[in-house]
Amino acid sequence: MRIWRSHLGSTTWVFEGLGELLAKATPRRSGDELAGVAARSEEERVAARMALADVRLSDFLEESIIDPEIDEVSRLIIDAHDPAAFDPIRSLTVGEFREWLLKYETTPEVLASIAAGITPEMAAAVSKLMRNQDLVLVGSKCQVVTKFRNTIGLPGRLSVRLQPNHPTDNLRGIAASILDGLCYACGDAVIGINPASDNVPRTTELLKLLSDLIETHDIPTQSCVLAHVTTTMQVMEQRAPVDLVFQSIAGTEQANRSFGVSLKILDEAWQMAKELRRGTIGNNVMYFETGQGSCLSAGAHHGIDQQTLEARAYAVARRYQPLLVNTVVGFIGPEYLFNGKQILRASLEDHFCGKLLGLPMGCDICYTNHADADQDDMDGLLSMLGIAGVNYIMGVPGADDIMLNYQSTSFHDSHYLRQTLKLRPAPEFERWLIDIGIMDESGRLAPMTLQHRLAQHLRLGISPA
Repeated sequence: MRIWRSHLGSTTWVFEGLGELLAKATPRRSGDELAGVAARSEEERVAARMALADVRLSDFLEESIIDPEIDEVSRLIIDAHDPAAFDPIRSLTVGEFREWLLKYETTPEVLASIAAGITPEMAAAVSKLMRNQDLVLVGSKCQVVTKFRNTIGLPGRLSVRLQPNHPTDNLRGIAASILDGLCYACGDAVIGINPASDNVPRTTELLKLLSDLIETHDIPTQSCVLAHVTTTMQVMEQRAPVDLVFQSIAGTEQANRSFGVSLKILDEAWQMAKELRRGTIGNNVMYFETGQGSCLSAGAHHGIDQQTLEARAYAVARRYQPLLVNTVVGFIGPEYLFNGKQILRASLEDHFCGKLLGLPMGCDICYTNHADADQDDMDGLLSMLGIAGVNYIMGVPGADDIMLNYQSTSFHDSHYLRQTLKLRPAPEFERWLIDIGIMDESGRLAPMTLQHRLAQHLRLGISPA
């Protein structure tokens, strides 16, 4: 383990290994303090950042922050690294890498060409030296496009996950939320339900509801019931209409084990979903959710800060060429991200790191009711992520998820962002919205009545549950 030093005035600060250096350089957040890995003072944080700026990117290839002998995520990061893609940035220090990323000449095409040469630790390291506006600028230059039944991530576009959760999985309640969301032009990322009950019969029932709606009205979007991956594998064996396979993932093997998954299980699920071939224009079939603090809450952080571990979760996601990756930034609570300032910073870091690694990043702009945050904080974050080019956000009725009991972004919020930044839905979905009379060519929403055929379908097409 290498020792890193930094000198401030008459004080010499010593950091034992890259793991400690990364943790001490991280902007203040409650989770790192809870884990006992945070800098003990602002002076120490500055000293760590000074030392980190002089670390060469190639040093991250010589020292694993978690032993690959005990952690399959570390082994994955080493095995997946592309030396050819790394060559253009091989000689840079972390500080020089920041400057390189901000250059005019570092275009979206250049960023895409080096993505496979960047490890999560490199991405996390450079993010710790960046201001919020740096994270927004570079994030806006990273373009990651994915496809299933529509095209997500194109410049000038913003997609929305329609999240029609219900505390008892009531089909009429879910159908009402879906209709509400579609009327606000939401649902092009995915119509995705968090089921209250994670079992094969309920998952199948919900999938059939979504599949019937999508096929009947030829909606160019995809569905997902966010059951555990092993539940979805059973559902696929029974030939139920699975579009996307969902799973929560984290940045260490031990944390993933606490979720009941491993790379082997994810490999099997990915292969099963690809073989269904339900996508019409692409076959990106995986949907992952992540969040800072998940490794700490599982007792599986190995002394590493939560933001670096979050970036390592993206190495897991990258293996499976997902359609969507969602950082559920404020969901885990104030023990990990204390207030609106920490939530905003974490979200911009996650979006930046994920995009830099080549992932289609979305964000659940959210908080729990015991956090020191409110909807004004979310408005600021929503606007900054829109400028940063986030691929998609959440659309929840009233911004209040009555099943998961947290505050997110509403259908109305997505329309605010599209209007303000002149963003449009995914092109295939936009054409459908216009053709069915939900939106006009200029992006204005049309009035909806219960006589509309979507309303008729969702009102009459199911039995009371």
